[in-house]
Amino acid sequence: MYQFVEGGVCAAKGFLAAGVHCGIRKNQSKKDLALIYSQKRAAAAAIYTQNKVKGAPLAVTKAHLADGMAQAVLCNSGNANTCNADGVQIANAMCAGAAAALHIPEEDVVVASTGVIGQPLPVGPILAALPGLAAALSESGSDAAGEAIRTTDLHEKQAAVQFTLGGKPCRVGGIAKGSGMIHPNMATMLCFVTTDVAISPAMLQKACKSVADDTFNMVSVDGDTSTNDMLSILANGMAGNDPIQKEGAAYDAFTQALYIVCRQLARGIAADGEGATKLLECVVEGAPSQPLARQVAKSIICSNLVKTAMFGADANWGRVLCAIGYTPGEIDIGRVGVAFASAAGRVEVCQGGAGIPFSEELAKQVLSQPEVQILVDLAQGPGAATAWGCDLTYDYVKINGDYRT
Repeated sequence: MYQFVEGGVCAAKGFLAAGVHCGIRKNQSKKDLALIYSQKRAAAAAIYTQNKVKGAPLAVTKAHLADGMAQAVLCNSGNANTCNADGVQIANAMCAGAAAALHIPEEDVVVASTGVIGQPLPVGPILAALPGLAAALSESGSDAAGEAIRTTDLHEKQAAVQFTLGGKPCRVGGIAKGSGMIHPNMATMLCFVTTDVAISPAMLQKACKSVADDTFNMVSVDGDTSTNDMLSILANGMAGNDPIQKEGAAYDAFTQALYIVCRQLARGIAADGEGATKLLECVVEGAPSQPLARQVAKSIICSNLVKTAMFGADANWGRVLCAIGYTPGEIDIGRVGVAFASAAGRVEVCQGGAGIPFSEELAKQVLSQPEVQILVDLAQGPGAATAWGCDLTYDYVKINGDYRT
């Protein structure tokens, strides 16, 4: 049984966090430097953006996690440290500063940055803030750390669950940021997850990739895959369970807990898309295979025409079929059914690949809710998948028209 609990990235035993304003962001009321620390060296895993242009922190983190271990995460917002000649040097300096403040090896620090691309990142304010940031670490620091990693986000994104393994209470918790440059290509955001479960680095990496494929890689806001995306997980083993060394019941239980947390964070990212007014959830069933179900769900959630129709509460179901139609793979459109659903009800709009009579008034009510489901039945097999996105509004253009200046 899985139960949501408070605490976010500090919910698991032995994890502390903090966030401060160090001076990277011009707005002094916004925190811009976060630190997460495990009181015990932890197994670590991560996956990164597939963009060919990668932020310097990703290269440094990948090198640090080569041994599958880490003890801290340092992240700044306001500057992505990407496409900078001295980017790796700056990322290494950040790790060295955090290591000195925490009295741990530099190689045990995960480093991340988010914000504007191609702007020099002044490391001085970060290094000056690190001693105070380390001193501020606490079990109640998830809120502050979560605020410090956000950029254009309007809402916090944190979640944690409790469950048992072998009679031992265990927890998984995390924080995430993401609002723009979001597209399913691993994973177009930053997410830091912590757990007190004892698990080998290899199995943690396996769970990390598996869960990301069904959560963060099923999110799209605007079709832009960012340069600094990272999902990292630290598992310090302080719950005292028998270490998970292979697949089995314990691994499945842990992976499900990780999925619940990441799904919650992924939904939060989609709902907080830049300028968005509603969360879209596309549920595809009846696909010939799960991979094809994922592709169909992504096609629909990424379609700008579907997204604008949802913004206008227009039940233009033809746009949904259009998105299905350009999805790679064999699909018999003559068997497809489509419905829209929300707290206001459900309306069937398409059966057997053709339109059916429906109430435009009811459809308008259904699509005017803050959360809308696009339900697709391909009626061709057992494959199923869910993707999350948001509507496309005028405000998205306004936000990104002057993002840098």
